Amino acid sequence: MPSLSSDGTRQDLPLPDPPPPAGPPPDGPPHLRVRDLDVAYGRALTALRGVRLDVPAGGAVALLGANGAGKSTLLRSVSGTLRLHRGAITAGSVHYGPLRLNGQDPVAAVRAGVVQVPEGRRVFAGLTVDENLRAGGLGLGRRAPAVVRSARERVFGLFPRLAERRTQRAGLLSGGEQQMLAIGRALMAEPRLLLLDEPSLGLAPLMVERIAEVIREINAQGTSILLVEQNAAMALALAGHAYVLDVGEVRLAGPAAELRRTDAVRRLYLGEDTEPGPGAGAPARDTPGAGAPARDTPEAGAPARDTSARGDA
Repeated sequence: MPSLSSDGTRQDLPLPDPPPPAGPPPDGPPHLRVRDLDVAYGRALTALRGVRLDVPAGGAVALLGANGAGKSTLLRSVSGTLRLHRGAITAGSVHYGPLRLNGQDPVAAVRAGVVQVPEGRRVFAGLTVDENLRAGGLGLGRRAPAVVRSARERVFGLFPRLAERRTQRAGLLSGGEQQMLAIGRALMAEPRLLLLDEPSLGLAPLMVERIAEVIREINAQGTSILLVEQNAAMALALAGHAYVLDVGEVRLAGPAAELRRTDAVRRLYLGEDTEPGPGAGAPARDTPGAGAPARDTPEAGAPARDTSARGDA
């Protein structure tokens, strides 16, 4: 069977290949249901094959995988942005509650409560923080001023630094502040399901911790989370359930705490040495860069990564 790899190379690893779970992690509707999903870019490249995934109402689910595994493709399939990257769903279905998202545009997904925070932040650099936040709610049409004000207050409660910089242009913010703004802009649409694509990418450790705290708080407030994250240790700590994609297929799925204990995940995504050696029986040692596998390369049809703010706080 195909194997997982943390650096894009193929390896022979004794990974189990269980069938996807028959049902979602326990919780009530509405929840995200992805069933037997195939996605292709053009006629030559199949990016996803037979993917099944569930995000329960109020749950947090992590999606792990090596370079080019299809993680961003899956988020695009849910958010309706796949066609913007020249991709297409060729089989299967995506439902959020009773709504079938297949064939829907991003505006329909947003109105259903499904909002994506894209990789690379992609804030409107020439607009102020306030203007970026206002843009986040445009897909919902006209709303009462009190509703908009409440959404903005929620964002500023989660990110006080944005309140301090509300009149500053987004292009002048640090990388960490831009990531805060990207998440805050998505929250202005009052999502019930938030799709996060690599929110810690390129950020300093202290900012990564702050972003993780905010994601946990957003989930605690009742918003469901589907998290694609290079920092596997952080993702598994935030999630109740996790999936591992390998070359477009689900290879591992289960409670995040259980996946955290598997040798494959520990070795490939957490940087831990699971091979017995001198002193066998001692706790697995951390290796440099533990918790962050190699960064994804852009998937077919996707724009290049924005690394201009890499390392920013």
